[in-house]
Amino acid sequence: MRIVVFDGYTTNPGDLSWGELEKLGDCRIYDRTPDDQVIARATGARIVLTNKTPLMRETLDRLPELKYIGVLATGYNVVDMEAAARRNIVVTNVPSYSTMSVMQAAFAHLLTLALHVAEHSRGVSAGRWSSSPDFCYWEYPLVELDGRTLGLIGFGQIGRAMAQAGLAFGMKILAHDPMPPQNMPTGVQMVDLDTIFRTGNVHIYAHN
Repeated sequence: MRIVVFDGYTTNPGDLSWGELEKLGDCRIYDRTPDDQVIARATGARIVLTNKTPLMRETLDRLPELKYIGVLATGYNVVDMEAAARRNIVVTNVPSYSTMSVMQAAFAHLLTLALHVAEHSRGVSAGRWSSSPDFCYWEYPLVELDGRTLGLIGFGQIGRAMAQAGLAFGMKILAHDPMPPQNMPTGVQMVDLDTIFRTGNVHIYAHN
């Protein structure tokens, strides 16, 4: 059985092992695959794994032996799902691998905007605190998240993780989702989009 990994570097830049996958058959792993090499590399493969390499109808039609596509990411828009279904090709993704990482990154940016930590560090290193006439030193207004309103557009796994973190910071949580969960977490209010944009201090688009 031939297995092809199109863009392995984004999944494994060197800190993981492909050993278990290689035990399954003739496994060929490429760090990156240009569009004009997709067909040549995947010809004869029953399994392909992709992250960002697209597999549209024209490509799938030229890979008659293909039976399985593994998308090594949350989004699967890189695959023509209708074409895959017509061919009975199984397509899977990894829907929750990045939930906590995305939440953490979103709050890192939010805290950066609220506290300007990098700018403060550069000012201190440049001696501006030690030369300040006051004991307290800052160059930007410092914003507390406590009491602010966090508006979440989308309330899937990432949205719920964002809500939990926001509640821990003392924020008020508003959320909008066309298919809201039946059991809303305590402290989260489901509202329409107009209310979020009119009321929220911080707006986050959480797509899954």
